[in-house]
Amino acid sequence: MDDRGRFRGPLKGRSIARLSAIAGTLLLGAAVSFGVRSGRFAPALPYAQAARDHVAHVAGLGISSIVISGNQHVSREEVLAIAGITGTTSLLFLDAEQARDRLRRHAWIADAAILKLYPRELQIGLRERVPFALWQKEGRIFVIADDGTVLEPYVTPSLVQLPLVVGSGAQHRAKELIAALHAHPAIRDLVWASVLVGERRWNLRLKNGIEVRLAEGDVGPALDRVAKLAREKNLLTRDITIVDLRIADRVSVRLSERAVAARAEAQSEKPKKKGGNT
Repeated sequence: MDDRGRFRGPLKGRSIARLSAIAGTLLLGAAVSFGVRSGRFAPALPYAQAARDHVAHVAGLGISSIVISGNQHVSREEVLAIAGITGTTSLLFLDAEQARDRLRRHAWIADAAILKLYPRELQIGLRERVPFALWQKEGRIFVIADDGTVLEPYVTPSLVQLPLVVGSGAQHRAKELIAALHAHPAIRDLVWASVLVGERRWNLRLKNGIEVRLAEGDVGPALDRVAKLAREKNLLTRDITIVDLRIADRVSVRLSERAVAARAEAQSEKPKKKGGNT
């Protein structure tokens, strides 16, 4: 069109066809949207969606490029399936908010962002939850995130070194306990499993067989006492089976059977030595 408002030349056939396709797409989309809102097209909705996506593809508004980032535990195929994106989905009629909500309902996905770049590119950015601990309940072991979300109902070899918590409710209280243990790496490295008793307090089962019974509430002060006794008295390397800290101002220990027998034998020998001297 020149400065007088006249066309300098006719539109080419391909341009006219594309404009017609786009106009048809918009008209079809408006009709389908009206039908869905009024309830008239509900039974035939899948066919209407397929029809409008087909028209959008003809108009050059399909999806030819999909870029997915941030996924480590969820595969590309899973992401597309969860979001409801197939080879016939069009960029124009893709409901990005709905696809995002579907992705966020997946256990591994903490958040998702979807960006439509016209005419044919789709970008999906994910923020996955991080495997935090293993949770054992009724003989089964699950991988959980730090908020207690179950990520997997099985454990892959790469995750077997995660801390193990056991018992009903332990998945929701693991974060607090593990944070406290990280403040005492010498104790943390000895812990084989942390057992939540009655959903109230923790027992720490150490790799050498000792059980440390913690009181309800803040476990920090109890761990401080254990760490001090471990440094000064070698408490966690002695021949004992239980360290009991359930009473705030007291530390009780239970000797192993071997230690009890040795103690009894040592006590029985004392009178003999005294009598011999007399």
